[in-house]
Amino acid sequence: MNADADAEAAARLRHRLVEKLVKEGRVTRADVRRAAENVPREVFLGEAVYRPSPPPGVTEWTPVRRDRMPADAWLELAYRDETWVTQLDGVLAEDAGGTVTGGTPTSSSTLPGSVLWLIEQAGIEAGSRVLIVGAGTGYSTAVVSEIVGAANTTAIETDPDAAERARRALTEAGYGATVVTGDGLRGYPEAAPYDIVIAFCSMRYVPYGLLRQVRAGGALLLTLAGWGFGHGLVRLTADGEGGASGRFLPGHTSFMMARTHERPAHGPVELLPGVRRPSVIDPAVLDDWTARFVAQLAAPSAERTGLGTEQILLDVATGSHARTRSDGEGGWTVTQRGPLRLWDAVEEAVDIWQRRGAPHLSAFGVTVTSDAQRVWLGDRSGPGWPLPV
Repeated sequence: MNADADAEAAARLRHRLVEKLVKEGRVTRADVRRAAENVPREVFLGEAVYRPSPPPGVTEWTPVRRDRMPADAWLELAYRDETWVTQLDGVLAEDAGGTVTGGTPTSSSTLPGSVLWLIEQAGIEAGSRVLIVGAGTGYSTAVVSEIVGAANTTAIETDPDAAERARRALTEAGYGATVVTGDGLRGYPEAAPYDIVIAFCSMRYVPYGLLRQVRAGGALLLTLAGWGFGHGLVRLTADGEGGASGRFLPGHTSFMMARTHERPAHGPVELLPGVRRPSVIDPAVLDDWTARFVAQLAAPSAERTGLGTEQILLDVATGSHARTRSDGEGGWTVTQRGPLRLWDAVEEAVDIWQRRGAPHLSAFGVTVTSDAQRVWLGDRSGPGWPLPV
């Protein structure tokens, strides 16, 4: 294929993808649709991506290089509504020497449907001043630039290699948005105040420095997450004085954790004998999206592993842990050890949620004040849990 044919093929594939997203209801606005039709995602994938092996088992990541496949095959890959990992453990796919076993993704091109849906949910419109936290490949920055203009678009990326890669892609695609290398959780005060801040990474709590860069009445859209692998997308309205409030949105959205909010690194931990008792709740409920988030609220410093009735909670700082198992008779047991009774807290929170009908996370909201951050169920007077600020 020659350059003109490649461009025509890419335009057809973009149109096909956008039509699919419109039918699915993930793109509803004309300006977002136009932006998606214009932004060449293939440019933002760079020279290579990592392809994961199918589950189960330890994931193997194989670099797929643009120059080693037909042009039409690369374009087909680019215009799937699929996330493509572009960096593992700080190594870009184009720099990888071969297949990587069990690496941790550190940058990616999120599936376009999610990017476009988040942009719609943020309420971006022409003329808005926007800060993007987690520039990644630069694709989301290009889409926002199409809507608000390059002069109103700033993106920040913590990884220097990923930031430089995003700058090159934006330049190649003809976008002049500003991409800053730095800690996105601190924002970029030089271009503040912003009408809207969108985070394409997850955080354990709302960073106050970032929130203070949003004008009064402006919006902060971010995914709250934690070490229990619960995720919830919330849209907050800033009060202009360092506070905010808002509700979680429908659906299921997750992103990589901001690097400074990641779990602390540690070696193997031995689960020692402890106090055993029957579990009040079925541990498998934590496989549910919202229940997992509720459990995380109750035990915010605990890492969670396991599946079904075999759940493990581990607090590295105190050595506290909890382990659940089936008792073989239709019930479950839990063994707990340490100063924190992690499973007691989880049972109490899950019971509150279940007694209220086990609603989706969109039944919850968040209030941020100058000295506390709280997630609540129902309304602000309802039961709630503090975020680990």
